[in-house]
Amino acid sequence: TMAPPTMQGVAQQLILDRRVGSYELPPGWFVWAAGNRKEDRASVYEMPAPLSNRFLHVEVEPDLDSFRRYVATRGLDERIASFLAFRPQLLHSLDAKRPAWPSPRSWEMASTLLGVNLSIAAAVGEAAASEFEAFCEVYALLPEVTAILDGDGLGSGSLGWPDEPSARYALTLGLALRADQALSALRGFTWLVDQAGPEWVQLYASDVAWRLRARGQLGVLALVARDESRFRQFVSEYAGTAGHGPVSSVTEDDLE
Repeated sequence: TMAPPTMQGVAQQLILDRRVGSYELPPGWFVWAAGNRKEDRASVYEMPAPLSNRFLHVEVEPDLDSFRRYVATRGLDERIASFLAFRPQLLHSLDAKRPAWPSPRSWEMASTLLGVNLSIAAAVGEAAASEFEAFCEVYALLPEVTAILDGDGLGSGSLGWPDEPSARYALTLGLALRADQALSALRGFTWLVDQAGPEWVQLYASDVAWRLRARGQLGVLALVARDESRFRQFVSEYAGTAGHGPVSSVTEDDLE
């Protein structure tokens, strides 16, 4: 849709006749096109009705679960994933009046800015940056995540489950994003089972499974968790939950 009408006319010939001049589209090839909509405030041209009618139209929406998986596998700042789990509305929030606003693209840029100790307002805007900074203050007061994953926090009253919802999201996602090995992932799971409700365990298991699969550690997790009855019980109990979560990532078959 950023192509001018004359260029779109050429595309219409390619789609209708599968040829342009002497060039013919090979058998079995499909034509795909991507573009922004007018409501996205992009510089676009109206697609002619005959051309539009020759396409199947699919709208792509931002998806938090997919973005959390991307964060886990790309090594983005873990605080971003934790914050967006707490404030999912800020994954993509177009502000036509300001040049900087939250989107999956700008959150990745924000991660780079955080890596060099710069404000993320230039990437996601002042409002989102202000909320994120307040969240980071809570994040800094969390129990020591490394101690939990190393096993030092098991059974320790000093590493308790926080009362503040934002801190719960931060701690759960922090554990998932720092669990690089199967044994540490199992320790994080065991700690959460003892401290938190099943919805938090499910959130953790979902993210840690993506991370371990990317590192080739999911099979190792099945081995180290083979004798952990609480882990097997959790997978069994949630095997019927729909759509997303740990069940789509870790199943009974993985444990065999």
